[in-house]
Amino acid sequence: MEIINRIFQPPKSSFFLFGPRGTGKSTFVHQHFRDAVYIDLLDPERVRLFSAMPERLREIVDAHPKSGYLVIDEIQRVPELLMVVHGLIEAKKGWKFVLTGSSARKLKRAGVNLLGGRALLHTLHPFMAAELGKEFNLHQALHDGLLPLIIASENPAEVLRSYATLYLREEVQMEGLVRNIGNFSRFLESISFSHSSVLNISNVARECEVERKVVEGYIGILEDILLGWRLHMFTKKAKRRLSVHPKFYLFDTGVFRSLRPHGPLDRPGEIEGQALEGLVAQHLRAWVAYSQVKRELFFWRTRSGVEVDFIVYGPEGVWAIEVKNAQKVRPNDLQGLRSFREEYPRCKTFLLYRGKDRYLTDEILCVPCEDFLLRLRPDQSLDQIFT
Repeated sequence: MEIINRIFQPPKSSFFLFGPRGTGKSTFVHQHFRDAVYIDLLDPERVRLFSAMPERLREIVDAHPKSGYLVIDEIQRVPELLMVVHGLIEAKKGWKFVLTGSSARKLKRAGVNLLGGRALLHTLHPFMAAELGKEFNLHQALHDGLLPLIIASENPAEVLRSYATLYLREEVQMEGLVRNIGNFSRFLESISFSHSSVLNISNVARECEVERKVVEGYIGILEDILLGWRLHMFTKKAKRRLSVHPKFYLFDTGVFRSLRPHGPLDRPGEIEGQALEGLVAQHLRAWVAYSQVKRELFFWRTRSGVEVDFIVYGPEGVWAIEVKNAQKVRPNDLQGLRSFREEYPRCKTFLLYRGKDRYLTDEILCVPCEDFLLRLRPDQSLDQIFT
């Protein structure tokens, strides 16, 4: 598979680049910093060396007379190096440092402060449809997801099956993040049912047969190792009573499908609907992360259960977006958008669906989901994308 240019543009200063395994961080830094001094902490020998002597990093920099970039891949494996990097940033003004990682948890546990703002924080996400262009296939994305690791594989289903196991073994078990790996494995299966849904921690705890506090800790682990994230409620100037629980998403649709058990008791289209909403969610999340404009992503839900899947809020305006896994839009599908517009008359309302035509009904623009995903780029506002 040829290298696909990513939308993310690295800053000119030192920065962290976090992202789940398989999102292409190593490929990205090799492509953009070809002349950099490169330290790969996936190499056990390197880990042993720098764990024993973190100050060796300074000696390596001193050995290069010319200033440049130094890349440390998987920095969380030797968090002690951050103290040395901190000193080097102060002393070596001509040097820039690129620090990648798949988890900030070990860095936090080690008590380091992520360089106190001296390096910017950025994240690399699965591919966006706009990055793949003509190679993007909505049906395939809904089943296999958009991880570069998976797309480059000759057997995506097999790699996805082993992906969660790899995380369990190398990010959870080896790092000692949980005491009972069996409980955590059951939790992963149970939390997959919450993908694209309002998160009810008590229900998840009951299904896993563990205490609520344990599940809260497990969800924190998922967020720290970047496998999952919570989407919070839009409450700005709210007049109605709103739900207090966030929604939960696994970071990639393919990973969701690999964890989610399926069988004859599933409602028709249930998993496909979860996958479609999750695919839109991961695109909007990447769009917000890569944007130079400050944009925020929320959802909206009243106590009575009227909901809008996504609210985008920023200096450009307020947009309400509903996602439906259907070829046709029914009047009831517009109920949430209408209710939100009553609350926020200045908002703009859109519905994404699986049909082929773009049309306007009740001042709500209905847009084919695939067209929207292909047009979504961080250098454009939603007004530009939808027009």
